Amino acid sequence: MIVLVVGAAFILAVLVYNIYQESQYRKQLRDQFGHANKDALLDSQVSSVRDGTQVQPVPNGNTMPPVNEADTAAAADASEAQPEPVATDKQTVPEASDSCIQDDAVTATQPVAVADEKDTSSENPAVRSDMEPLSRTMPIKGRKTLLDVRDMSKQPLPWFDMRFDYLAYIALYEPKELHAMPRLSSRSRFRLVGCTMDDRYQVAEPIPSVYYQGFVVGLQAISRSGLLTHEELAHFGEQANRFAEQMDGQLLLTDINTFLNVARPLDELCARVDQTIAIHLVSRTNVSGMELRTAVEKLGFELGHDGAFYYADSNGEPLFNIVTLDNSPFTATLLANQNYRGFSMLFDIVHIPNGEKCFDQFMDMAVKLSSQLSLDLVNDKVEELSTEWLREVRRYVVERQKEMKQVELKPGSELTKRLFS
Repeated sequence: MIVLVVGAAFILAVLVYNIYQESQYRKQLRDQFGHANKDALLDSQVSSVRDGTQVQPVPNGNTMPPVNEADTAAAADASEAQPEPVATDKQTVPEASDSCIQDDAVTATQPVAVADEKDTSSENPAVRSDMEPLSRTMPIKGRKTLLDVRDMSKQPLPWFDMRFDYLAYIALYEPKELHAMPRLSSRSRFRLVGCTMDDRYQVAEPIPSVYYQGFVVGLQAISRSGLLTHEELAHFGEQANRFAEQMDGQLLLTDINTFLNVARPLDELCARVDQTIAIHLVSRTNVSGMELRTAVEKLGFELGHDGAFYYADSNGEPLFNIVTLDNSPFTATLLANQNYRGFSMLFDIVHIPNGEKCFDQFMDMAVKLSSQLSLDLVNDKVEELSTEWLREVRRYVVERQKEMKQVELKPGSELTKRLFS
């Protein structure tokens, strides 16, 4: 009888110890997950590059922001009355309003909100009503520009997407060479396109003996850093005005409020679809760096300069990547001399074309690596992956990419690379 009691107590102690070990194992893995990738399911979301962003549903539609400002008040009223749909890139070039033209001393279009018109938007209380108009938004008496700045705003230019590129147009009074690229933005990309003397638009470069009649400057207002604010766009307008002064030209700016009415819904959609799915492969002991590197390179992954392994498609574009559990970089030296508890495989929804097919390929690779290296496949909660989980994540990928395609943002395209960079 005593033997039975002692035996039962021993078995119970072993079970309790195993449960404790399992709990410690999961805790250690959670502590090692240095990146913030979350699951698409299991009461959490996949990780967004925009931490802390609150995303709201956005309807789809076909509206475009007018470049000129005559319709600003009507557009602002309409945007307050109903949500602005996300525009597709089937754009119609907005026309300049002749109602803004009074005489040679009046600008071809009213200056943007950094001028003397008071901004009544509650989102921009810091914009003052006593600011003077930008100097180059008004034509100079007795002088005529080489190009009509309003006609420039009607040109369909392939370098820009008017849904998220905030545009400034500069028509010169005399032909000018571009001696140096202007500095127009501190944290956002911009493109400078020039119109040469033979009326051709091209990317402007400081090349000797190449003379320009005018320039179009496009500031990318949406990126993974979010949407630029009203104040940032107004500051860009001031920088564009200084460039117009340097080049001796007349300036036409897109109305900021009208632009934001169109850009904001697109930015919200971008924040919603900009997600990364993470699957973690973990060992209950350790896996050697050499063994890890051999296994992933056998599948076609290559170690990048940033310390992650990348798997590329037939065109050399990266599809999937592998990172350490704590987000520290892989290096050749560390892989040759260090053991790892595991690694994470990442699937970036917006940069991977044909999401459903590629997700199947992604999971096939994860299963192969799990088998070869004797690793467990788990999510961020250190829960083993189930067939139902994989089915739901595949559906999630398809739905997010469908949203992108509805506004003509093809996953993995050059346009998408600009927005999600």
